[in-house]
Amino acid sequence: MNPIGALIFSLCLGLVALPASAQTTNVAFGNTKADPSQPVEVTADQLDVNQEDGSAEFQGNVLISQGVMKLSAKRVLVIYSQDEKAIDRLEATGDVVLVSGEDAAEADRAEYTIASGVIVMTGNVLLNQGPNVISSQAMTVNLTSGTAQMTGRVKTVLNPDGNNGNN
Repeated sequence: MNPIGALIFSLCLGLVALPASAQTTNVAFGNTKADPSQPVEVTADQLDVNQEDGSAEFQGNVLISQGVMKLSAKRVLVIYSQDEKAIDRLEATGDVVLVSGEDAAEADRAEYTIASGVIVMTGNVLLNQGPNVISSQAMTVNLTSGTAQMTGRVKTVLNPDGNNGNN
């Protein structure tokens, strides 16, 4: 094999060896920064409270609002801190939709850690930003900075004419 062929072969081999999870894309999320210290409003069809472990489970058409952030799901488990004076995190499952400003993301599951303002969405993540759509296996949203990081098999469609669906 000639030297140029060997170089091309080794470069291709190196690209093939990269794991899919190495793909990461940073994007803006929401047009305004959220404030995780604001009250959390929850609406649902049903509520079950577990006094032993300090949790509350909301089921059916769950809608969570906190300032500009809206999250909906089939089920949301609210887990309180050990002293039960504050919400530690929310675990949402089933048709999860997160909306902040004009941006919206869908996933199978989301976990929102209130103190840090971070939401981790996993499973069939789809981010809609106007005419642009990006999919991945997971997305971490930082509500206080208004940024998101998408990881795992990241996919989007880019139109060379710059149209991206706009007429």
